Amino acid sequence: MKAVILAGGRGTRISEESESRPKPMVEIGGKPILWHIMKIYAAAGVTDFVVLLGYKGYMIKEYFANYFLHSSDLTINLATDAVQTLESKTEPWTVTLLDTGADTMTGGRLLRAKKHIGDDTFSFTYGDGVTDLDVRKVIDFHRSSGSIATVTAVQPPARYGKLQFDDGGVDKVSFLEKPTGDGGWVSGGFFVASPSLLDYIEGDDTVFEQAPLQRLAADGELSAYQHDGFWRGMDTLWDKIYLNELWENDKAPWKIWDEAA
Repeated sequence: MKAVILAGGRGTRISEESESRPKPMVEIGGKPILWHIMKIYAAAGVTDFVVLLGYKGYMIKEYFANYFLHSSDLTINLATDAVQTLESKTEPWTVTLLDTGADTMTGGRLLRAKKHIGDDTFSFTYGDGVTDLDVRKVIDFHRSSGSIATVTAVQPPARYGKLQFDDGGVDKVSFLEKPTGDGGWVSGGFFVASPSLLDYIEGDDTVFEQAPLQRLAADGELSAYQHDGFWRGMDTLWDKIYLNELWENDKAPWKIWDEAA
């Protein structure tokens, strides 16, 4: 199965970082968040990636073009320009990098990748969210659902502390600092779909999260896999700081892969 990753947005809400690089290249623990997302998929055995580029996409190309070099121990003979690889820590991935337009919407990016997606069921997500999700469970759920598309539903953490009034009064309250969520479910990305999903997309200006998802739901072709574990989108500078703190303190829930993998 291929994993398609939408990595072309401008990331305007984290402009402190995205002014100089695409949002998926913002680093968590010294690695782009894109790398973390790919490791999540690889932990489920999905290692064939199609990355859809847009804003400053050349930086993502350069990262992967030099990935083997940066992940390997080398001996370089300067006289002959010969390079010998001593040991490589490179993951066994196949990465296809597609320019899908600087201003193309999310649906349009997927449609432009049609010939690379092929005729098989595929996974896709965004280049800015991490989770402890086992993608294999979503794949299995999707295959049993019979739907064209399955979305992973998550409960995001609340942005603010929650006040709870006791006994209906206003003078006594309890306080919960940034609770897990308010009970509502939202799309966490990490979709699984059949190629017929692309028939719901008209062109470059189609926002996938609007008309296509609404039509899929109306047709009874959209299922939801409920994931009650960790999920976090990196929308703001605070999100980046928080995720880095988790990683640096060895408390990153999304690190579900083996070190050797």
